[in-house]
Amino acid sequence: MSHKHAHLLRSIFQDPVSGNIHWREVESLLNHLGATVESSHGARFRIVLNHQEFFLHHPHHSNVFNKQDIKPLREFLARAGISPSSYEAAE
Repeated sequence: MSHKHAHLLRSIFQDPVSGNIHWREVESLLNHLGATVESSHGARFRIVLNHQEFFLHHPHHSNVFNKQDIKPLREFLARAGISPSSYEAAE
């Protein structure tokens, strides 16, 4: 995992939640993790990772996620078995 992806993963899981996470960075991380990212309806994207399904909304009027959008993403990644500690242990 690249330094950039590892930093983003830590940002997603940190408390307090970061308010400066960009859509393209999240999409790149999800693709790197092997997720399938498909456009679903309007601003919704269907994401499948490790047999877990999640619908993510593209941020409106911006490309930056707000803090309330990061929490469901964090929960989805945890359900899919993705966490910063799992990748730090692998390195």
